Amino acid sequence: MASELEPEVQAIDRSLLECSAEETAGKWLQATDLTREVYQHLAHYVPKIYCRGPNPFPQKEDMLAQHVLLGPMEWYLCGEDPAFGFPKLEQANKPSHLCGRVFKVGEPTYSCRDCAVDPTCVLCMECFLGSIHRDHRYRMTTSGGGGFCDCGDTEAWKEGPYCQKHELNTSEIEEEEDPLVHLSEDVIARTYNIFAIMFRYAVEILTWEKESELPADLEIIEKRDTYYCMLFNDEVHTYEQVIYTLQKAVNCTQKEAIGFATTVDRDGRRSVRYGDFQYCEQAKSVIVRNTSRQTKPLKVQVMHSSIVAHQNFGLKLLSWLGSIIGYSDGLRRILCQVGLQEGPDGENSSLVDRLMLNDSKLWKGARSVYHQLFMSSLLMDLKYKKLFAVRFAKNYERLQSDYVTDDHDREFSIADLSVQIFTVPSLARMLITEENLMTIIIKTFMDHLRHRDAHGRFQFERYTALQAFKFRRVQSLILDLKYVLISKPTEWSDDLRQKFLEGFDAFLELLKCMQGMDPITRQVGQHIEMEPEWEAAFTLQMKLTHVISMMQDWCALDEKVLIEAYKKCLAVLMQCHGGFTDGEQPITLSICGHSVETIRYCVSQEKVSIHLPVSRLLAGLHVLLSKSEVAYKFPELLPLSELSPPMLIEHPLRCLVLCAQVHAGMWRRNGFSLVNQIYYYHNVKCRREMFDKDIVMLQTGVSMMDPNHFLMIMLSRFELYQIFSTPDYGKRFSSEITHKDVVQQNNTLIEEMLYLIIMLVGERFSPGVGQVNATDEIKREIIHQLSIKPMAHSELVKSLPEDENKETGMESVIEAVAHFRKPGLTGRGMYELKPECAKEFNLYFYHFSRAEQSKAEEAQRKLKRQNREDTALPPPVLPPFCPLFASLVNILQSDVMLCIMRTVLQWAVEHNGYAWSESMLQRVLHLIGMALQEEKQHLDNVTEEHVVTFSFTQKISKPGEAPNNSPSILAMLETLQNAPYLDVHKDMIRWILKTFNAIKKIRESSSASPVAETEGTIMEESSRDKDKAERKRKAEIARLRREKIMAQMSEMQRHFIDENKELFQQTLELDASTSAVLDNSPMVSDTALTALGPAQTQVPEQRQFVTCILCQEEQEVKVESKAMVLAAFVQRSTVLSKNRSKFIQDPEKYDPLFMHPDLSCGTHTGSCGHIMHAHCWQRYFDSVQAKEQRRQQRLRLHTSYDVENGEFLCPLCECLSNTVIPLLLPPRNIFNRYCFFKEFRKYG
Repeated sequence: MASELEPEVQAIDRSLLECSAEETAGKWLQATDLTREVYQHLAHYVPKIYCRGPNPFPQKEDMLAQHVLLGPMEWYLCGEDPAFGFPKLEQANKPSHLCGRVFKVGEPTYSCRDCAVDPTCVLCMECFLGSIHRDHRYRMTTSGGGGFCDCGDTEAWKEGPYCQKHELNTSEIEEEEDPLVHLSEDVIARTYNIFAIMFRYAVEILTWEKESELPADLEIIEKRDTYYCMLFNDEVHTYEQVIYTLQKAVNCTQKEAIGFATTVDRDGRRSVRYGDFQYCEQAKSVIVRNTSRQTKPLKVQVMHSSIVAHQNFGLKLLSWLGSIIGYSDGLRRILCQVGLQEGPDGENSSLVDRLMLNDSKLWKGARSVYHQLFMSSLLMDLKYKKLFAVRFAKNYERLQSDYVTDDHDREFSIADLSVQIFTVPSLARMLITEENLMTIIIKTFMDHLRHRDAHGRFQFERYTALQAFKFRRVQSLILDLKYVLISKPTEWSDDLRQKFLEGFDAFLELLKCMQGMDPITRQVGQHIEMEPEWEAAFTLQMKLTHVISMMQDWCALDEKVLIEAYKKCLAVLMQCHGGFTDGEQPITLSICGHSVETIRYCVSQEKVSIHLPVSRLLAGLHVLLSKSEVAYKFPELLPLSELSPPMLIEHPLRCLVLCAQVHAGMWRRNGFSLVNQIYYYHNVKCRREMFDKDIVMLQTGVSMMDPNHFLMIMLSRFELYQIFSTPDYGKRFSSEITHKDVVQQNNTLIEEMLYLIIMLVGERFSPGVGQVNATDEIKREIIHQLSIKPMAHSELVKSLPEDENKETGMESVIEAVAHFRKPGLTGRGMYELKPECAKEFNLYFYHFSRAEQSKAEEAQRKLKRQNREDTALPPPVLPPFCPLFASLVNILQSDVMLCIMRTVLQWAVEHNGYAWSESMLQRVLHLIGMALQEEKQHLDNVTEEHVVTFSFTQKISKPGEAPNNSPSILAMLETLQNAPYLDVHKDMIRWILKTFNAIKKIRESSSASPVAETEGTIMEESSRDKDKAERKRKAEIARLRREKIMAQMSEMQRHFIDENKELFQQTLELDASTSAVLDNSPMVSDTALTALGPAQTQVPEQRQFVTCILCQEEQEVKVESKAMVLAAFVQRSTVLSKNRSKFIQDPEKYDPLFMHPDLSCGTHTGSCGHIMHAHCWQRYFDSVQAKEQRRQQRLRLHTSYDVENGEFLCPLCECLSNTVIPLLLPPRNIFNRYCFFKEFRKYG
């Protein structure tokens, strides 16, 4: 390498090596103007060490820099040989209780799921293995680089903040001890001097923007005419573009171009040409010209070699400072003082501020170096961490704007340090209170989203590529807001309340811009031409989901804050409704003597939006009023009297009607964008702050208004008002309208409306809506997921919503509701629902998709059939509502609800005259079941002072009023019980009638007034008696017929015995041993045995239990059980052959079941005897085949079977097999069962 250097350079090297660091340091100690001396030394030597040719020599440069440049600084700082000085400093220093290890890219990190304050609190491997957290639930990830170990930070851990290594350092540490007391005054003074000079030099040269001249105090007279063409990294151009351009611009090989591109990507910049100015400028123009055609050109600068030399040393200097402060906390404190000391220019003039504000102008390598210095200095000193956090917050808006306009990834931006500051609870609280951080973050975010529509709502439809790029980058601000809120306060000061509510105001302004964004109108006639933009709005919603939840959590912690937040949210919602007039006209609706005034609005004709965050936030706060009991403690402080229930329910109801209409196929012409929106609206990632909150808002509205009025408004929004308000409208509709689509759409809308009512009454497992806790809520989620099918842990976790700490809460409750079935030789371990939890299954659970609901229904019915129970799936017993929502149950016994039920049942009774569906009927039966369960609970829990006002049984016993005079709901249920076309629902109707009778008995036996007997009831009783008598008569006829047949069979048996007396005599004379054998079956006497014929005696079956070797499930061998098989091997055999020389002419047509008299070739079947379920074996065999197909080249020497010929190894003993044999009952048992069922169907 030395031979390649110019002779002049070799001579310089020799002169540099002769320099003495001790002498230079001594000269500095005597200097009156130390800054000038040091700068002259650097100006003279730095260009002689760095950047002496086209290619860098890092090892040689570092060695010379240490000897000539850094050595004198170390001598000066220590006042002696640093080989002795630094160990003395290290010995005098008290080791830090903080680890502070900075992670490299790809390094493993560990976070304790039980003790970490939030998921960003992590440990390095060494600290983790030495901590108590290794025995806890933990999460292991790989670092992206840039973070550091939080061991020793008491604010990061609920318990166990120290590992064994750092715990030793905590015994003698005083909280506010000044680390400078361990340093002498001389060392402090010298350190302060050299740190101030060198830190200022590094900052000045790294932020220097001129390309051809140095700062005045670094300029030298004998300046060489050598320049570098410096190529800088960006995230716009691809590797291929850069490589191609470099080959053209600097005339290099592809290998060299790849080397240049790799270095540029890693370090952020690389010189691609070295020479005079004109030579480098020529390469620059080619690069700019070749990369500016489609996007902005690559950044290229022609820089003087001395500037590049000083910048390279500046980076080396920052790394040196980072290593030096590791010797002593006192040195770290001095560096922090130097960095944060205000300069002569006042605000933002400190060295730290200058670096931060120039971050986007620096290249990747320079950013990484100074970020690491900040982490090892400012963030490791608790006093200066707080001061740095204040500076960071004051510059937050500027830093984020720089990041948004920059094109580097966030990990290379100073803005990424927010995670190290905002996640510290004390710092976050201090910044909210003193710097109004919440408001700053939200307003900075909104300033970058200025594209609004006429109503001030965000508009993403016509985003340019640049705006879309900025939108992706600005989302990181939401993450910062999440960091600030992730740790909840335990104590509230007046300042914290005030600043949080100011931030809440700003947050409401943000949500106000989202309320009603991306409105859609139904396409009629032709399909939409271009799919509208929808992803951006949902991305924003997903990012804000946890922030909205955390805002509510903060409000719940303080009653004053909750009341104020509720008032503010309600005021903003009323403002939003003022802008949503849409020319709505007032109309009056009337059903069953009830009238309500509302507005004329058709979801299928007007604009409707799925984004309603303000409404949903208010719903969440309303639930918190109930949960925290604020609504009962301070009702005078709440604006509950100002609430307009119709206004509250209007937009959430429209959104749910939109979903129903999409399911009914009315919005097909709007394309996939709407289908995707509906999917995410219900998806586990969004539903907590979208679909769930819409249900809560409707529950809030219903609990505060007449349920009849609510149902009429709902019918109007579902566009079903005419059907239920006009007598016989359904019959006329089905006869007049022949268009099947319209009939189907209306049926689906009725089904969806009934489903919504079921959800409103049944979904009370949110704490605050029902009298439950968070554990009950997660239990219910798990029960319903496992009702579909057994699930593996990972599958179950994916189906549950995560909180801001990425926790589902599953582990705390799973053992109470499920068994874990361990995996067999293949497959996964599965959680299976405990049988006792099946009674909590709700067929209309609101988080089921339609496919999941269908699967769950099928699985639960199958389970009931296996347990020999009826297949009814009645609604489960529900917990009571909280007092604020208690009136919601009255919707079940309201007049309009009874009218809807009666109408649907009437359609089912007269099933040929109306357009109706079984799903519709099933939902009505479920609602009736819910009402009966509710009444039963009311009666069970009633006290002497209270009167049961819920009287659903009385109301369904009364017939309809004139002019219809339709039969009562109860009478129609009695009629439908015997309907042949409703076999599937008979068990449910039977359960309803049984429950009705049970409630009737409770009412009659209690002090409550018995059910009033009307003429209609008496008529129903008499009709029921007639039905019972008819059923009894038919049963008696069937019994007599069976007795007659049995008598005929007995006569035939006696006749047969008389004709064959001799045979029976011989049978009686059999020896005693035979009798003894027969006596082993005590249920059969010797004289009653019949050997042959259809009347042969049924021998008692011996129960046989076997275990599947794959799933380990034990089951009895029965005809109706799952099919079981044995692994077997079938092959040709000549063991018993009489003619082994015979050759089969055509093997394909040879029938192995036909045996030739010469026994030339037979079939041999062998089995190892290991038993499996047929479906388990099929899965195993499919996996074996798939594995073989994936293998590109089979190693036949190591494979003992041929999958192509259907061969496999027994999963347990690895015996060669090529088929399976079904495990069957003995033929006699099957024949007996066949005869029995045949006779039963014939005569029963």
